Amino acid sequence: MTKNSGTSAGPRLNPRVVAPRRGWGQPAAGRAGHVETGHIHIGTTNQVAGLYPWIQPGGLPPEGVPIGPDLLTGELQCVDPAGWVGRLTSNPGVWIQGQPGAGKSAIVKRLCLWHVGLGWQMLCPGDVKGEYSDLVRKMGGQVVRVGRGLDRINPLDSGPLGRRLSTLPPGERDRVRAEVNGRRAGFLHALLAIGRAPGDRLPEELSTALSSAIRIADEGTVGDPVIPDVIRVLRDPPKELLGRLMVADDARYVELTRPLVAALENLCDGPLSGLFDGPTTTPIDLDAPAISIDLAQHLRTADESVVAAGLLATWSYSYSAVDTARAVGAADRPLILPLDELWQVLRAGPGMVSSLDTITRLNRSKGEISMMVTHSLRDLEALPTPEDRAKAAGFMERADTLILAASPHNELDLVSERRPLTDGERHMVSSWASPATTGADGASIHPGRGKYLIKLGNRVGVPVQLRLTPAELQLYDTDHAIRSGSHPRAVGV
Repeated sequence: MTKNSGTSAGPRLNPRVVAPRRGWGQPAAGRAGHVETGHIHIGTTNQVAGLYPWIQPGGLPPEGVPIGPDLLTGELQCVDPAGWVGRLTSNPGVWIQGQPGAGKSAIVKRLCLWHVGLGWQMLCPGDVKGEYSDLVRKMGGQVVRVGRGLDRINPLDSGPLGRRLSTLPPGERDRVRAEVNGRRAGFLHALLAIGRAPGDRLPEELSTALSSAIRIADEGTVGDPVIPDVIRVLRDPPKELLGRLMVADDARYVELTRPLVAALENLCDGPLSGLFDGPTTTPIDLDAPAISIDLAQHLRTADESVVAAGLLATWSYSYSAVDTARAVGAADRPLILPLDELWQVLRAGPGMVSSLDTITRLNRSKGEISMMVTHSLRDLEALPTPEDRAKAAGFMERADTLILAASPHNELDLVSERRPLTDGERHMVSSWASPATTGADGASIHPGRGKYLIKLGNRVGVPVQLRLTPAELQLYDTDHAIRSGSHPRAVGV
């Protein structure tokens, strides 16, 4: 017999129990496709976006003023118009638009409340409805209530800039005085344009007479002049004024200036008598955390021209006071400006459109957040002159933060022309604008109340739901007047 050598006639088997990565490499061994367990790598969207470029960020940065949960994810969303500048936006302006009753004022007041708590100063230069007064008082601010028997404002008040004239050297004093008188002349020119046909400006002779009369009244008055002082100069003109107008005949002078004197007299004896025709009774407190000029007592039922004149006067006084205080180093806090009922502000006159145009262009350099609140972009198209409409067209474009409340389809078409909206965004915002539902108790609630689409530039919008605290529900309630005659139950956001 042959000794068994330990060899076998059959194929040699691989002694390994575990198959190699791709199976055994021999006939009939069944090379199998085997995939090892993958490795998990975590990276930011800046790096991972190169591998998967369709990443959508999950909402707004978690910084600034908390608003409420994302309607799609439930994640808390915040708004920080000033903090986003230079990173996500280029301008701190905010444009807020939506139907009446959708909660526009509520989100404005939330933003104001938090910014005041962070050290900002709130200025509401003309509150026609008086809805910011309670909030300002609760924050320890100042409310100036303009009306007969209440507070009076002198729109020719020089503010902090004028009160420092005596401390300036002669050359600087003359420059500052000329600046103050230029502001006064600009205000009175705008005020006299109310009620005139679009483009119908004061003739050159009357414009010269008005500017000269303001300067002469300022030189002959201890303290700030008032409108009656300007009228007295025009009625009893010095030789200097006659020389400026190149008029030697008294009859010719009277004929020339009669329309101007009559228009100024109407400001003192007409519907606005007792409001803006005397010294300021309550100067605004620039150290207050919040300031509101409340016009509701007198202008609530006034006609459009009276409201326009009132807004021009309070804007001229309050914003100029803050602006000039900065010029002399008397104010260094950033400012938040709630411009509610924008349509009334814009229609106050050419001076208001120009003022807002300046604010929206310079708010970044001045440290201001301007929040423009309106119902429709058609409010801008209703301005009387092409120049005003052209200036107003840029307001929304310069506000990098857009907050859309419930709006119908036709309004979203106008918005999309200036700020492109996706089909999903349009469908969502318009769904909030459905007819109001009425409960069994008779209380009518806007279906989109407290819901907003927040867009930064052309980024995809984030839908949020504003959540108010019990204290805010009382402070932000704008339905009290309509509810007091129908139903006693409060309606909150």
